[in-house]
Amino acid sequence: MPESAGRALPLRQDTLRGIATIATGYAVISAADAAVKWALPEVGVAVAMIWRGVFGMISIALLARGRGLWPKRVPLLALRSVMHCVVTVTFYLAWIRGVSLADTYAVSATAPLLMTVLAIPLLGETVGWRRITSTALGFVGVLIMLQPGGELWRWEVGLLLAGVGVLAVTRIWTRVLAATDTPQAIAFWLLFTHVPIGLMLLPAFPAVGPVLPGWGLVFALAFLGLANGCAHFLFARAFAIAPVSALAPYEYTTLLWGLVLGFAIWGELPSWMTLAGASLVCAAGIYNLHRARVRRAETRRAEGDPDGPRGPRGQA
Repeated sequence: MPESAGRALPLRQDTLRGIATIATGYAVISAADAAVKWALPEVGVAVAMIWRGVFGMISIALLARGRGLWPKRVPLLALRSVMHCVVTVTFYLAWIRGVSLADTYAVSATAPLLMTVLAIPLLGETVGWRRITSTALGFVGVLIMLQPGGELWRWEVGLLLAGVGVLAVTRIWTRVLAATDTPQAIAFWLLFTHVPIGLMLLPAFPAVGPVLPGWGLVFALAFLGLANGCAHFLFARAFAIAPVSALAPYEYTTLLWGLVLGFAIWGELPSWMTLAGASLVCAAGIYNLHRARVRRAETRRAEGDPDGPRGPRGQA
C-alpha cells in the first residue's frame, strides 16, 4: 500500500494496470457470488449479510493497513451503504429462489443504461440523441429477456430489476464521494453497514441452519466476505488509476463468469432469448461509453485542452 493510503488516491492515468485490476476484481466478485449462492439455502439472507460484512471489513482493513478508513461525507456515505444493503437483499432473495448466476448478471447488465438515464437529473449531464437511442435499444433487450412466459418471467426477476435500479443510484453517488473520500473508506463502510442491517433483518430472515454451520459453509461464508472486501478494494483502486470509459466495459465479463460458474456448480444454462437480450443490453452499454468518451474529447478540444484531466472519477 502506498503512502497515499490515508488520503484520496491521486487521479493518474495507468490504463493497462487499471484494466488488469478491474478484470481481477470482477472475477473475484463472481466467485464470491457463487459461494454465497451455494451457502444461502443453508444459512439464510441475514446471516450471509453479516458474514459478508464482518470478513469484508477485515480484508479491507488489512489491505489498507488501517489507514484512510475514516469517512468525510458521512451522511451520503451512510445513505449509499444502506441502499447497497437493499441491493444485497434483492440479489440474495433472487438466488435463494433459484435465479441463476448468468441470468442475474444478464439483468444487472442494465445498470450502466440506468446510470446513463439517472445521470441527467442527478449529475446534470447532457445526453445526446445517439445515447438516448442506444439506451432505448438496450431496454428493448431487457424486454426480450423478460418476454411473457419466458425463463425470466417471474417476480424474483422483477425484484432483481428494482435492486439494479438502486445499484445504479449508488454507483452515481460513488462518483460524488470519490472526490472527498478514499476508496478504502467507501468500501469499508459499505461492508460495515451489512452487519447491523443483517442483524436487524434476522427476525424477517432467520437463520436457516444451526448457529455454527459446518466447516464447508464456514469456509464459503468466510470466502464470501474476504473476496467481497478484496473485490471492492480492487474496484476502487482501478477506478482511481484509469479512466471510467476504459474500465466500465469489463463489468460485462461477469456474464461470462456467471455462465462458467453456474454451469460448473449447478449445471445452469440461460435460454437463448436471455442471451440475445443480454447481448443487446451489453452492446448498448458499450456504445454509450464510447459516445461519452467522444463527447468528453470534443469538449476538451473546444476548451483548448487536448490531453484533458488525468484520471477518472472513482467507483467502488
